[in-house]
Amino acid sequence: MVRSSVLVLAVVAAVASGLAQPGAADLKTNYYASTCPNVEAIVRGAVQQRKQATIRTIGSTIRLFFHDCFVEGCDGSVLIDSTPGNQAEKDASDNKSLASEGFVTVQSAKAAVEAACPGTVSCADVLALATRDAIALSGGPFFPIELGRLDGLSSSASSVPGQLPEPNQTMDQLLAVFTAHGLNISDFVALSAAHSVGLAHCSKFSNRLYNYQPGQPTDPTLNPKYARFLETKCPNGGSDSLVLMDQATPAQLDNQYYRNLQDGGGLLGSDELLYTDNRTRPMVDTLANSTNAFYKAFADAIVRLGRVGVKSGSQGNIRKQCNVFN
Repeated sequence: MVRSSVLVLAVVAAVASGLAQPGAADLKTNYYASTCPNVEAIVRGAVQQRKQATIRTIGSTIRLFFHDCFVEGCDGSVLIDSTPGNQAEKDASDNKSLASEGFVTVQSAKAAVEAACPGTVSCADVLALATRDAIALSGGPFFPIELGRLDGLSSSASSVPGQLPEPNQTMDQLLAVFTAHGLNISDFVALSAAHSVGLAHCSKFSNRLYNYQPGQPTDPTLNPKYARFLETKCPNGGSDSLVLMDQATPAQLDNQYYRNLQDGGGLLGSDELLYTDNRTRPMVDTLANSTNAFYKAFADAIVRLGRVGVKSGSQGNIRKQCNVFN
């Protein structure tokens, strides 16, 4: 797949929803130019090593960034381990499915960065860089990433419920979740393409196969051939197995995701909603038909996601290890 370098605007005053993103003004692409000039190369090398070890590195790392930013902002709080006195974000029910490969990737990258630049680069920034590199290494766009986040000082499982989109929510509910985080409908459509890589548990979509509604067990928006295939992977009452989210190009983060939606091949209910809802279908068609449009939309949305709830000043610090507070 031909790669494209996408120029992303470094600063925006406000997002389309009109909600400000506190701390975002402190971010800049050359934040570590004088204090850790090789940080991007160091992180990229660590991600490449982890990708060679397992392809699951890609989807797991991207998903980890999303889950971090949507709960208390992009502050690395999802990386914290629970203790006897505190159940951390990563152990909330909505985060139980986060794969270990994402955490290992960030830990490896942080260790390499610490060896070169001790106490300089936050875990939140390492996660942001690792996510950008995972995107590029899987065939997606490479783009400048804004840096300068601090690591959060708290992490609680109780802060997670209601903050993340769910696969069985309505379009209005999904848009409300994104709007609450200062993101808009275009961001929602673009960021959903992260489902082009990675896996999903049967329990996240089996209702579309067996329990859609009384008298109609299968979701009618699901391609019948695809539905039969999924039934072989997820038998009714069977184990909660993992299924590739994109059967066509499972290792590529690309706009095949949107073409799948056009063919009734969205795995999650929230995926297929993008094509069945008139508010988002035109955007799906545009991104399905143009790789360059997809690259730009996805890169822009990732940058805007990275501005959500950024910590600065006394709100955070730089952790020595990403899984424990200093």
